[in-house]
Amino acid sequence: MRKLLNVLYVTTPDSYLARDGQNVLVLVDNEVRFRVPIHNLEGIVHFGYTGASPALMAFCAENNVALTFCTEHGRFLARVTGQVSGNVLVRRKQYRMADDAEESSYVARSVIVGKLANSRTVLQRALRDHPDRLQGKGVDSAVKQVARIIEEAVDADSMDKLRGAEGEGARLYFNCLDHLILDNKKIFYMHKRSRRPPRDPFNALLSFLYTMLANDVVAALETVGLDPAVGFLHRDRPGRASLALDLMEELRPYLADRLALSLINRKQVMPKGFVVRESGAVHMDDETRRTVLQAWQERKRDVVTHPFLEEKIEVGLLPYVQAMLFARYVRGDIDGYPPFLAK
Repeated sequence: MRKLLNVLYVTTPDSYLARDGQNVLVLVDNEVRFRVPIHNLEGIVHFGYTGASPALMAFCAENNVALTFCTEHGRFLARVTGQVSGNVLVRRKQYRMADDAEESSYVARSVIVGKLANSRTVLQRALRDHPDRLQGKGVDSAVKQVARIIEEAVDADSMDKLRGAEGEGARLYFNCLDHLILDNKKIFYMHKRSRRPPRDPFNALLSFLYTMLANDVVAALETVGLDPAVGFLHRDRPGRASLALDLMEELRPYLADRLALSLINRKQVMPKGFVVRESGAVHMDDETRRTVLQAWQERKRDVVTHPFLEEKIEVGLLPYVQAMLFARYVRGDIDGYPPFLAK
């Protein structure tokens, strides 16, 4: 089992990454601000445009430490990885399966059912934790409706019906998310999902967390030898990690949405930490981004019992476990892909 090491998130403005022996250095104005041995890291995410030395890039690639570059607001730019070591036969099988309509429909069904089930679990958990504040808000009705939609998705015999079930379930779920936001309602709300760019603080928070999750899922897929770009539910598009988006669907509610709600309801992030640009785009300031990243790292250290493996694992390993299970399915070691279903 892969050991969950640390991801180094570099958020300091004008920071530059370099190598010194077996260490990664973070420099600001040519002054060393941070030093960490490469063997303590599984990834580095750099926010900003200053960059990294070629020596550091090669060093990370040689040690299988993924180096990801994002804008200061969290939009993905590029990723540096080492030589692909996955079994070419696994990738060829993946490509053949993705071209098969029946196989694609089967995988899409598993992914969508996992997404809907975990969305329903988020709503059920909120009802248990805040029954008085959510009474009469329609959340209990949405839970029942999503359960019905899950049954329809299980029985769906076409991709169009699956996408219809996904769309209806997502609409119910995101409508309820607004009720699950319990504090600072004038600033934090979910009226609709807005992405590029996010138009309100809650969408900005979700987009940032989804970027972090996507980075982890891409790394996991590459680790097990699968091609992150060739998906089943999300079809091929240049520059898009379609398979990573597939596997993210079931993990978004459990890992990202729940954390976003907790950060707001526990007042770990505040309205003043979000900035509205002239274009209408909303971004987090540096302090808020650091708070979110710290909470993200802490969440990944929590322990959960995986329902399929029946083993306790750290939450941060979920992308790697799901990628491993998907690779086993592609190889034919298991009969189907078991999505992660939260309890």
